Amino acid sequence: MSVLDRFNLTGRRALITGGSRGLGLEMARALGEAGAQVIIAGSNAEHLHKACEELCSEDLHVTSIQADLSKPEEAERLCDVVLKEHAPIDILINNVGGRRINTPTEDLALEDWQRIIDLNLTQAFILTKRLGGAMIPRKWGRIINISSINALWPGKAMRGRSYETSKGALTMFTKAVAADWAVHGITVNAIAPGPFLTDANKRWIGEKPEFEGEVADSIPMGRWGSPEEIGPLALYLASDASSYMTGSVLVVDGGKLLW
Repeated sequence: MSVLDRFNLTGRRALITGGSRGLGLEMARALGEAGAQVIIAGSNAEHLHKACEELCSEDLHVTSIQADLSKPEEAERLCDVVLKEHAPIDILINNVGGRRINTPTEDLALEDWQRIIDLNLTQAFILTKRLGGAMIPRKWGRIINISSINALWPGKAMRGRSYETSKGALTMFTKAVAADWAVHGITVNAIAPGPFLTDANKRWIGEKPEFEGEVADSIPMGRWGSPEEIGPLALYLASDASSYMTGSVLVVDGGKLLW
């Protein structure tokens, strides 16, 4: 087998949450280009439809399922649909997540804290338990959790800290499940992105234009990441090329944590 053949995903089926835009869309594209059948999940039907049209126009095999994964019951429903209609899932990318609030801890309402914990952590637990658990009898699987550099570094301008807490917990969850499931041929790794020009960050920039330059100046490479730069790394972790890697957290941040 050639080295490039080890990246081939023909015959594999992948589920990517938050797959209709930004990092999720680019990971879906990368896996699809490598031959995988891809299912994208997200809360916005219009965004899902647009993403499917875009990827299918590139001759990729993509379908979608609508689910609001900030609600644990919706995560359970998504698993029900996937296991009934789209099994088996070989590759699970728990990508959906976000901050969505910037409230100081002392003013943060419990319901807002819980919503962010559920969005970034609880749904990943549910999908890993059910869809990842179904990989165990097959003795092969790839789980990729999208964490954040904020799991390792709190960030000067952020408030509320539910985001950092949930991403930190997701990172340790990655390592713990990796240790438990290595014997079953399942690898569990995390990607910790730094600043990328996703739609969410573009909204922050729209509200505070100087933010774009301030962040770029804090990065050794001098720029934000572009979403398509995460696709090749996701493909590596999803493929046989990464067969001896599990429990790892791979930082992709243009060197931001160096400063």
